[in-house]
Amino acid sequence: MAHFIVVPQWQGSPAARAMLLVDGADAIAGDLPRSACERIDIPLEAGESLGTGVQRLSTLVRTREMIALALEAHVDPVVVVGGDCGVAVPAIGHAAALHPGMAVVWLDAHGDLHSADSSPSGAFSGMALRAALGEGEPSLTLTAGAIEPDRLIVAGARDLDDDEAEYLAASPAVHLSATDLSNPDALADAVAATGADAVYIHVDLDVLDPATMTGLALPVPFGVTAPDLVAAIGRLRARVPLVGASVSGFAPATPTAAVEDLGTILRVIGAVA
Repeated sequence: MAHFIVVPQWQGSPAARAMLLVDGADAIAGDLPRSACERIDIPLEAGESLGTGVQRLSTLVRTREMIALALEAHVDPVVVVGGDCGVAVPAIGHAAALHPGMAVVWLDAHGDLHSADSSPSGAFSGMALRAALGEGEPSLTLTAGAIEPDRLIVAGARDLDDDEAEYLAASPAVHLSATDLSNPDALADAVAATGADAVYIHVDLDVLDPATMTGLALPVPFGVTAPDLVAAIGRLRARVPLVGASVSGFAPATPTAAVEDLGTILRVIGAVA
């Protein structure tokens, strides 16, 4: 059975409904086996930027430390459930320390490739992938365990700011569109081409089309369908061992709305778990 670390972090999100990410993480946890779940009690306060370009940095650093401490007890794959997608960064670092030859698949409607200087919001979730590449605010950036750009696959991203698009175009990372993922082998082929011997998968649920689910913190049209996403992850796992995963971005407006979306979310979690 997979182990789940639930991190209802909202402080990294720029969304107007960011605090609903707490409800989303808890709703997901409520449908997972209780014995397999560990919940991190994040700080209640928003936090301070501490003179940096990262909003709520003080709280984000404390939560990152708690995630890293929780992960230390595990050598088998762990699924981190957010919250905003900043929770994936320490999880990637943990998996990479155990499996230095791994690739990372980042499934997200957004690039998350901003620096503090280029970010229009100062929200860390928009910098999370850049931090996982070893660049950005030092207190949140991976050093050991940083992703090698030629072992990164960004998939489903369709809302890139100019700075992010330029960064990705200059990088050896592979960019697969939402349409590309309708071919169930495209993701597995891209990971296999990196020569990686393992893979970490991050899923921000906004990679899905908003018609698929309503409780998205930052919905973007023309996303991936749930069947295509699940099939792509399944084909990938059949070819490359999974060594960690994270799922983020669920912000249901009401408890009723959460129930309506949980079937789709649990299919995605089942694919990575």
